[in-house]
Amino acid sequence: MAHYALINKDNIVVQVITGVDENEVQIDLDGTQVGGSSEAWEQFYASRPEFEGLTCKRTSYNGNIRKNYAGIGFRYDSDWDAFIPVQPYPSWKLDYETFTWKAPVEIPEIIGIDNPKPYFYRWSEINKEWVQVQTNG
Repeated sequence: MAHYALINKDNIVVQVITGVDENEVQIDLDGTQVGGSSEAWEQFYASRPEFEGLTCKRTSYNGNIRKNYAGIGFRYDSDWDAFIPVQPYPSWKLDYETFTWKAPVEIPEIIGIDNPKPYFYRWSEINKEWVQVQTNG
């Protein structure tokens, strides 16, 4: 089972579908062979009437193809051949090694896992810092 991202003219992922594995070959109703490669299946899905005007690109859960598993709203960058997630905050910068967004300040290490009142951190864009939030646990 393979996954394919459908991308609009602005290079934004608008849908992700489950499709045929790239190496699989099928015979179309008119006797034409379909598939055999990622590119062939991308062309096949892009040519479907329900996906008219969209580009299709293979994606994978493990990030081995195009850096990240595509999600709706992600941007496809053809120069890097990568799916780039939506920028979570204006201050965050894209890491061109992982193609993920990084805060300008590293998140603190969570120390004291045995703490009876667990906590986590959230980003404060106003203060450009991580803020500790205690849970009700």
